[in-house]
Amino acid sequence: MNELLDKAQDWMKTHGIEFAFHVVAALAILIVGRWIDRLVRNLLEGVLHRRRVEPTITTFVGNLAFIALVMFIIVAALGQLGIQTSSFIAVIGAAGLAIGLALQGSLSNFASGFLLILFQPFKKNDYIAGAGVEGKVDEIQVFCTVLTTSDNKQVIVPNAKLTSDNIINYTAREHRMINIPLNVSFTEDSERVRGALLSVAMNEPRILKTPEPMVGLNSIADGVANYTFRVWARTSEYSAVNFDTVERVKKCFELEGISLPTTVRHIYMHEIPAGRK
Repeated sequence: MNELLDKAQDWMKTHGIEFAFHVVAALAILIVGRWIDRLVRNLLEGVLHRRRVEPTITTFVGNLAFIALVMFIIVAALGQLGIQTSSFIAVIGAAGLAIGLALQGSLSNFASGFLLILFQPFKKNDYIAGAGVEGKVDEIQVFCTVLTTSDNKQVIVPNAKLTSDNIINYTAREHRMINIPLNVSFTEDSERVRGALLSVAMNEPRILKTPEPMVGLNSIADGVANYTFRVWARTSEYSAVNFDTVERVKKCFELEGISLPTTVRHIYMHEIPAGRK
């Protein structure tokens, strides 16, 4: 025992001052590092907040940066104490790789959700189509997006599926075009048909006058003249104007005595999901 004490005293005389310096340096790294960590976290969250990034994403990114800096600070402090950190770093790297492989799908959805919130191809209450479904956006979450379909069904779509497919945002623009294809008997005068359709557009206050309504003759086949009637309306009134315009065209044709072909006696309405604005 006395021999061990003598060796400890000799080591302290030889290395004590140096070891004390390393201890002080390690403590300084911990103290200053924590201060820098909090500063970086606050700056990062402030930037994301100013860009109006989703609070969930802001908090997650802030915590992720905080944890990464804390691990770096701990490794640096252990290195000051003379502890070999290479094996410690290797263990952290292997654990991170294993976790990443196990959560590959979830991380993909998270990254996609981050991009959706950051670049905002759509926002809450927009009506979109993507990943094989369409509906009104109720919520954009970290891992998925919640939609409500026109028949009031809730659909939860993984964010990775949305970003890997085409996204159609029906409500992104203020105005939308209504395209109504219709068939008229070949014997009808084209100017008469055009005048009747344009009168429908002029008498409907919700149809915009700019861009101007347009009537075009697409083709003639089998005694049928195929017309296209195009008008513009506000996106918020799209469905109502579409339905009402088709009904007005029918009544106008009946009033003007414009005959439909004997083989096809209906007006096609441009397909839209029920309840879409």
